[in-house]
Amino acid sequence: MYAKLQLKNIVILNKDQKLKSNYMNEVEINDNSFLRQFETTVQGHLAKIEYSSQERKVFLTKLVIPEGVSKEGFKEDFIKAVLNTIQEKNLRVVPTSPEIAGFLRKNRQYKGMLPIGIRI
Repeated sequence: MYAKLQLKNIVILNKDQKLKSNYMNEVEINDNSFLRQFETTVQGHLAKIEYSSQERKVFLTKLVIPEGVSKEGFKEDFIKAVLNTIQEKNLRVVPTSPEIAGFLRKNRQYKGMLPIGIRI
């Protein structure tokens, strides 16, 4: 007699693919306006994106991810969550951090968040 086996949430990868974990389902983004940073706790450590704001624009100046955290998977999810938080406030984004600017270049769906005249 054979038993039926139900498989859920299984990911099969080719040798060239990388598994990206989805950290943002587990954490919340906090806008710490006193320290001017978006922050979240991941694996017991603080990750943050520092910013400054001026006239309905948010300048994303520095991305800090703690050591020991899978950088690529977490970094993309963290930046997306911060951009979504900014978008909910109906503000524009000026990425001055090279990592965040690179993310916006790759993810054109966020292009509409840039102020008029800013191209990356």
